[in-house]
Amino acid sequence: MTGQVLAVNVSSKRGEIKHNVGEAFLKQNYGLETDAHSGDWHRQVSLLSLSSFEKMRAMGAIGLDYGVFAENITVGGLDVATLPLLTRLKVGEAILEVTQIGKECHNQGCAIKKQVGSCVMPVEGIFTRVLESGWVRVGDSVEILTEEGK
Repeated sequence: MTGQVLAVNVSSKRGEIKHNVGEAFLKQNYGLETDAHSGDWHRQVSLLSLSSFEKMRAMGAIGLDYGVFAENITVGGLDVATLPLLTRLKVGEAILEVTQIGKECHNQGCAIKKQVGSCVMPVEGIFTRVLESGWVRVGDSVEILTEEGK
């Protein structure tokens, strides 16, 4: 099963909506070099699937540009929320490992949750750490290398 990178999103400060920069370098044990959430921790790079955007649009959410859920990489053709922990992915040139699925929603919910009553990132977003550095660009493939537990 293979997906495709639809957007590479970064923000210069935490708490800001991320915007698509088209490409970025994923640094081993750090994350996207230009993103405010990078660092030596288990949530270096976040991914969210196009299917999650479509789900929110069906619920009536408007203005959903890639990056609005604070995901670093938006993926089409692959449901990343179904991947088990420790799954290894090749994203562009880089190798990532799934370290967390979902997260706690901040501030009683984002603008999207307030608009439609729900948000997908806390449930369907995944977090990874960078095992091997490399570039990721819009249009690159997202390939499952290993799936732990399956």
